[in-house]
Amino acid sequence: MTEQPENLAETRAHAARARRKPEIMSPAGYWPQLHAAVEAGADAVYFGLHHFTARAKVGFGLDELPDVMRTLHRRGVKGYVTFNTLVFDHELHAAAESLAQIAAAGADSIIVQDIGVAQLARQIAPELAIHGSTQMSITSAEGVELARRFGVSRVVLARELALDDIRAIRRQTDMELEIFVHGALCVSYSGQCFSSEAWGGRSANRGQCAQACRLPYDLLVDDVVRPLADARYLLSPGDLYALRQIPEIVEMGISALKIEGRYKDANYVALTTAAYRAAVDDAWQGSPQPPTAQLETQLEQVYSRGLGPWFMGGTNHQTVVNGRAPRHRGVLIGQVIEVGRNARNPETGRKAGGREYVVVAPSAAHAIAPLKPGDGVVFDAADWRSPEQPEEGGRLYTVRAEGRNRLQLAFGNGELDYSRIRVGDRLWRSDDPELDKVARPYTHANGPVAQQPLVAAVVARVGEPLVLTLTVVDAPEFSARVASDEPLVVAGQRPLDREQLWTQLARLGNTPYVLAELDAQIEGAPFVPVSLLNQLRRAAVEALATQQGTLPPVTVRDTDAALSALVQATRHPQPAGAGADMPDSGVPHVHLLVRTPAQLEAALALRPASITLDYLDLYGLRPAVDAVKAAGIEVRVASPRVLKPNEQRIVNFLLRLDCPLVIRASGLLHALQAVEHPPLIGDFSLNAANQLSAATLLQLGLARLTPTHDLNAAQVTELARLVGPTRLEVIGYQHLPVFHTEHCVFCRFLSTGTSYKDCGHPCETHKVALRDQHGRAHPVMADVGCRNTVFGAEAQEASAHLPGWLAAGIRHIRLEFVHESGEEVTAITHAFAQALADPASLPDLPAQLRALAPQGTTEGSLFVPHGYQAIPLMV
Repeated sequence: MTEQPENLAETRAHAARARRKPEIMSPAGYWPQLHAAVEAGADAVYFGLHHFTARAKVGFGLDELPDVMRTLHRRGVKGYVTFNTLVFDHELHAAAESLAQIAAAGADSIIVQDIGVAQLARQIAPELAIHGSTQMSITSAEGVELARRFGVSRVVLARELALDDIRAIRRQTDMELEIFVHGALCVSYSGQCFSSEAWGGRSANRGQCAQACRLPYDLLVDDVVRPLADARYLLSPGDLYALRQIPEIVEMGISALKIEGRYKDANYVALTTAAYRAAVDDAWQGSPQPPTAQLETQLEQVYSRGLGPWFMGGTNHQTVVNGRAPRHRGVLIGQVIEVGRNARNPETGRKAGGREYVVVAPSAAHAIAPLKPGDGVVFDAADWRSPEQPEEGGRLYTVRAEGRNRLQLAFGNGELDYSRIRVGDRLWRSDDPELDKVARPYTHANGPVAQQPLVAAVVARVGEPLVLTLTVVDAPEFSARVASDEPLVVAGQRPLDREQLWTQLARLGNTPYVLAELDAQIEGAPFVPVSLLNQLRRAAVEALATQQGTLPPVTVRDTDAALSALVQATRHPQPAGAGADMPDSGVPHVHLLVRTPAQLEAALALRPASITLDYLDLYGLRPAVDAVKAAGIEVRVASPRVLKPNEQRIVNFLLRLDCPLVIRASGLLHALQAVEHPPLIGDFSLNAANQLSAATLLQLGLARLTPTHDLNAAQVTELARLVGPTRLEVIGYQHLPVFHTEHCVFCRFLSTGTSYKDCGHPCETHKVALRDQHGRAHPVMADVGCRNTVFGAEAQEASAHLPGWLAAGIRHIRLEFVHESGEEVTAITHAFAQALADPASLPDLPAQLRALAPQGTTEGSLFVPHGYQAIPLMV
């Protein structure tokens, strides 16, 4: 006897829980991309609204959200709302209202960065799933577990993790894991980039990335320019492409595969989604197929800065950044071998003055997708032309083969300056109009392309009404049951059979469904007219679509009450650990952070409240720690900002130093909860932007906390009022850490090695800086994990804001040094100490610092816009 429909649904649900197929998760900047994603087979679509999103230029209005969710749910697709920016205190009311509306509109989850927002969302809408954004910089199982404490049910892991790292994390946690598989890579760890904030007041953590990583730089090695040949965009990585790794990823048990690209067009969304849809389906069925050369060419063509697995495939610093160009290139189609002028017009054959032309030797890609008139091309002259000069390119007018290895290309009159094209230049096809035709079935579909498989269960017994139940295979909670008005009678000639049922029920045509299975119980040779089957099928489909398109009821609590309760629960947390209760004599405590032995020597003589060691050489820390202890000064050690699964040795070493730690990695903060640990100071990289996030971190055992660099000086003052001024340690002088990157500039340009294993460690013997187009030299330093930090050239200093900070009760001020000499450390510290001891001398401090700082000073991220006024918040 055939299994009953409800039992079949239960069996499928159990199987899905036991081994879940990973979601294909596609980006949508707006409606065209959303529709393309759905038709190409996305399981989920992620998108932003017009605020609180890391892609501020695109997104939907909050009033559009219910329609967006109905559209997605009718097609069996989930909708995830990106709420992944840091939220300031004066925005918490607005954030709470938005979260309530997002939940009420039926969103399947929100994607968040801010741990305060995560907790607020859980208070307001307890049924709304919360996903941790890649902006959380999660690189270990400990980081995953910390996110769980804030109500997060899925995390997006950092894009810098290798598959071995991801596999290790998968073994250590049962939380849902999501990874990026395609699209643009940031050179900096997401959530750890402050370049836009430092240089333009546009915070990447607030959705306003200015893409400073895509600019050209000169490389200064020991203050001397090192020629870079064609690699002047040395912070611009290629784009991620993991189609070949999909079988391995599926086997790991990853929950969702994310395609980057909310700024991309509908063609990009359609083609990438369709490619990964097919790859996952094949791998899931146990018959993975390698991508064809034609498919890979299409993916390169639709958008690519150069595709590869990059960090996912392991460390190779020679490949991640090619450096020739920062933007979409498309397909490398050939190399120029001749630039000239025809003696005869290729169109007419006449000798009427001829036409200028270019001859290229075609690449292998040309055989896969040949050049043709109308294609857009660009000539890549990175080998000899300055990055500031525009490139030549345009639409092809004619393409003529000259044997097997020569293509003669001509353009419209006046479209190119042929004098700027040289033999040896590379030719890229940046646009292929044919791709519009390939993507068109998804981008301009006349009806549903992606269809949800259904199980049809039919009970047809003589003397009883015919019953039809349609159930969505992948979502068995959606099931529609319809029945005939009259009982069935015995057939006179042709009784109902399985073949007839399948034929009529499979006629789902222009609906979002396709018949996958049929469970038929036929008894007594019943007669069933075709018209009845069609009628019942249409009624069941309509009922099913209505069910899926109906927004589910959700619990949404009063936002003011939820926010007030959370604020009170996190208000003025008590100090934790030694050093937190330094006597408040009214005199500020100056803390120094040093990175070189010469700076340490100067710091020891200055006798500050503490000295923090931020050293490249992990094992060189022990004698430095001992030296500071011997001097009777509190010594602290800064942890790395990133800790991966195989770097537990670093944690163990830090603990053996038996001194306070400056915590920069969220995973480390969680790991230390389970062990006896020294006093902890939370650093800027934990991204505390509001009283909710700050107080939460303090409650995890931090003695003090340094706010995120996204806050201006006035906001720092407000935060001190809200969490207690003695709980903050602010930075009065530093070179802002603008990029923190897995990519090692030292290895890439000062060695032929691929990683720390064979690079020769040039970071230990050379000083490196990146000089921008304005002539500023930004220092680069490596940490104990061989990750690089690029620091702002100018020193960011807070002299203009010290009176306000001191008046607010802030007493812990840190000065941080990068490439400063010992003499500069001494002079800068003396200048601060004098100004703090004698407030009358504060007006002189800015000029003193400008003269002392190696490349001048700036307010940087501390700048307070004219007319800025904080909006009062409940306290």
